[in-house]
Amino acid sequence: MSDERTEIRFSGAGGQGLQLSAKILAAALSGGGRSVAQSQAYEPTSRGGLSRSDLIVSDSATGYPLATDLDFLLILDDAALEASKDLMNADSVVMTDTRRVTSKPKGKAKIQAMPFSETALSLGNERVANIVALGALIGKSGICTKEVMEDTITALVPPKFKDLNLEAFAKGLE
Repeated sequence: MSDERTEIRFSGAGGQGLQLSAKILAAALSGGGRSVAQSQAYEPTSRGGLSRSDLIVSDSATGYPLATDLDFLLILDDAALEASKDLMNADSVVMTDTRRVTSKPKGKAKIQAMPFSETALSLGNERVANIVALGALIGKSGICTKEVMEDTITALVPPKFKDLNLEAFAKGLE
């Protein structure tokens, strides 16, 4: 990937693990020498309110640390549909959960509905839908290697959930 700025947003409802997914990706990228700025926003409810985390990634200084023109957007809940519409363009890739996002995002972006939560349920725990989505993002963007992501997931998730998260990541890559 060139030195250009890449903007990624994880968006959904509180409690879906979006902040963890962003933290894992930020750690993997910065550990690999990339410059990463991360910001987050969420409504003051512990579960269910709008939640998002943005990553600005570059090979040099990231400059302005907030998303202005998204390259990749993950939407894991209908609550997040409207929040990013003004940050998408015709080249933006939007990946939505087929089960939890029932409306199509508005805008010019390339929309791809994917079974994040269904895949997580097939693994026995819907709570890893965020990691399935992270795997799909890595597979689509190529922004980080599988091996670096696996090492970072292993380092950042609780040991008792390591195998489940690694399996969720692998399913997302598929």
